[in-house]
Amino acid sequence: MGRYLFQGTYTTEGVKGGLKDGGTGRRTAIEAAIKSIGGKVEGVYFAFGETDIYVIVDGIDHQQALAFAMGVGATGTVGNLRTTVLLTPEEIDAAAKTTLSYRAPGR
Repeated sequence: MGRYLFQGTYTTEGVKGGLKDGGTGRRTAIEAAIKSIGGKVEGVYFAFGETDIYVIVDGIDHQQALAFAMGVGATGTVGNLRTTVLLTPEEIDAAAKTTLSYRAPGR
């Protein structure tokens, strides 16, 4: 299981929904959606600028992350949806210790 960062920009319909539900209402809806696929929301943050919402989720795999992203995207209320796999320092350590046999192009 992994940790993911979802980022998105609200469409006009998304902004209308946010005005109606408020920030806590949106967080509750996101938590329910993530719980329904077996994960846990670590945080929901709203921001000014190019990206309107950040959601950090733990305890899901790639398939569940994709299901969440596709489900949210299909509503048409969030555009420019991006998903980032987050790695722990320990995962980086393990990757750094992995032996790789690779030949660079032209060598």
